[in-house]
Amino acid sequence: MSHVGVGPRAVMRSVAFLTAGVLAVTALAGCTSEDRSGKPLAEQDVAAAARAGISDGGTLRWAVDSVPDTLNAFQADADATTARVAQAVLPSMYRMDETGGSVRNPDYLESAEVVDTEPKQVVVYKLNQRAVWSDGREIGAADFAAQWRALSGKDSAYWTARNAGYDRIEKIERGASDLEVKVTFSRPYTDWKALFTPLYPKDVMGTPDAFNDGARRTLKVTAGPFALKKVDTKADRVVLTGSPRWWGDPAKLDRIELRAVARDKRVSELAAGKLDLAEIDPETADEVTLAAAPRGPATGTPLMGPEDTPAEGAGGAPGQGPQGRSAAQALRSWAVANGSDEEAAEKEILAREERREARAKLARRQKALSGFEVRKSLEPAYTQLALNGSDGPLADERVRRAVARALDRGKLAEAVLKPLGLPAEPVGSHLALSGQPAYADGSGALGKQNAKEARALLADAGWVPGGPVKKDEDAEEGEKAAGAEKDKDGKDEKKSEGEDDGTYIVGEDNEDNKNDNENDGRNGSGDDGKDGKDGTDQESGEKHSSGKNTAQGGAPGAYAPKGTAAPAGSATAPLAKDGKALTLRFVLPSGPGSEALRTVADRVTDMLKEIGVGTDVTKVPDQSYFKDHIASGEYDLALYSWPASAFPATDARPIYAKPVPAADGSLNVAQNYTRVGTDQVDQLFDRALATLDRKDARDLLRKADSRIWATAASIPLYQRPQLMAARRNLANAGAFGFETPLYEDMGFLKKGAQGSRPSASTPS
Repeated sequence: MSHVGVGPRAVMRSVAFLTAGVLAVTALAGCTSEDRSGKPLAEQDVAAAARAGISDGGTLRWAVDSVPDTLNAFQADADATTARVAQAVLPSMYRMDETGGSVRNPDYLESAEVVDTEPKQVVVYKLNQRAVWSDGREIGAADFAAQWRALSGKDSAYWTARNAGYDRIEKIERGASDLEVKVTFSRPYTDWKALFTPLYPKDVMGTPDAFNDGARRTLKVTAGPFALKKVDTKADRVVLTGSPRWWGDPAKLDRIELRAVARDKRVSELAAGKLDLAEIDPETADEVTLAAAPRGPATGTPLMGPEDTPAEGAGGAPGQGPQGRSAAQALRSWAVANGSDEEAAEKEILAREERREARAKLARRQKALSGFEVRKSLEPAYTQLALNGSDGPLADERVRRAVARALDRGKLAEAVLKPLGLPAEPVGSHLALSGQPAYADGSGALGKQNAKEARALLADAGWVPGGPVKKDEDAEEGEKAAGAEKDKDGKDEKKSEGEDDGTYIVGEDNEDNKNDNENDGRNGSGDDGKDGKDGTDQESGEKHSSGKNTAQGGAPGAYAPKGTAAPAGSATAPLAKDGKALTLRFVLPSGPGSEALRTVADRVTDMLKEIGVGTDVTKVPDQSYFKDHIASGEYDLALYSWPASAFPATDARPIYAKPVPAADGSLNVAQNYTRVGTDQVDQLFDRALATLDRKDARDLLRKADSRIWATAASIPLYQRPQLMAARRNLANAGAFGFETPLYEDMGFLKKGAQGSRPSASTPS
């Protein structure tokens, strides 16, 4: 399934991508040391098999989204294919396990541990004594040091996308032997295991020229089970071959071809026998599943339709009429005898032939697809609803919280995942997914779905159901403004000057309004913990900025002042304030594979309509969606995804850091595309990065997550589905879930051997 998002960890931070809600004390108190990480919602589905059951040799043709522009994972234009190549051909000190945590990679690393914390943190890596580069040179301290210097951020000649962690290193030196690397940090760093994955040879990292240009289209020196043979831009493929220098378990496959195939072309390529493995959308998954099902009684062939049988009373062989006449002759004779002309009969014959050919083509396609199966799991990434808090109505935290409280996240998750037979649980954290050590459901800091409280928050912010809307002078002639009253014939009902239109205006002493206010008024705060005066965090005393100051209380002449109840019977009427309707720009990608996002957007639109919030949906080309809309801030609402990380203190900080003014007067948002952040969230991240106690780091991250929830700028919805079409005899490949693939174990099963799949994924 295609979703707009940012790629795996090696490249996820390369894209350069207020007021905060007050946290109830009980919400923060919930972030204790108890294990609330749960377990992964879905197992990986790769047809796992022992190496003994896999044949030696063969080529795996694997569909990817693109041929990468660079093979250097630390450059800004690196993508998901860059990361896949790096996993297969380069060293990694740590990899991700089935729960989304980090584990040592024994092919490269015998051990790694913190040996000193005072006066400085010191980590000693002991390398596998057999680990060598493809040119025969040992992997060692010189490679670690070259990568540190390139990524430290001290030399601007290196065109790096990120330097997180490397900027905390003070020095790297040889240890007690050539197999030991001693790394001394200038500041404590909890995520030190995130470093040197992937590790490039010093030939790539040693100079700015080599770093910037030397590894864009080639990697002359590698150190993995596979080596890079070529990047073929004409054929849109990257070719990997087994490495003769590899010291670990030898690769079962001779060759892996990563073929760039558009999402909407993949089913045709599968049917044509040109692919063995491809990520697919739900519609393609349905077709593959249907092709694998029995299609005829006993024979397994497609059932014949009535048009495939001889005419009633016909004799002779199938397809022939009496005396062995052809079906076409019989039909022509029958048509003429029954008053139809011969031309009409010819057209009917042609139409039937076309339908037969179409059915035959479909049967061939189904037969080809029957050699595949759908392997499914949940991807280590989640889809969120982003609320741009830089300006407009969403600059007011109360409006953001109202939008968030209107959403039934469980129903949104079900809309995407339930039809696929995957666990439909809403994501409860911005920083981890269920099963990962840092995971805990922090959504309680925002509150559960509650349309009544959402409407109260909007009323507190001055948005009135059914309020009058000023006509836009630039609007097209004849366009009716939102919220305009209509008579029974649907025509605009014009008001004479001074005529009462039923709207309560602050400062007017209408007796009915007074009574309504006294009897039904409420503070509209729901459970957001705010006193409604100055946007101050009650626990910390912190004031927050979202790039625009908004009034927190009503003023004379404003609609729906604080404490004013919504007019009876207008709970779902469109909202307005100061003559403007509350309509949010909802930007979506329009390309193939984004159907799930559009389905979610439709549900979100309906949920917001229930509280009187309108949406203006715009669908834009995929290639411009992120750059021209999300990154540039040209949206109010948007759906996109972030990958999970084993190192959230490092990787998530740029996403939620408070934007800061740049030297040129612009706002430096890093990857915080919602443009909402707080000093306190930044401080919690900094503290988590600086502690070497894993439990303390986890608890600090959970507190940070609760405060991110309270800002109501990013609303996690569901873990993304991962649907893979895989050739039935392909083992150890498919929907990998959290776990980093083992490329050397992929291959085609021997005759009679079977791969193991999760019970829920096995066809009955």
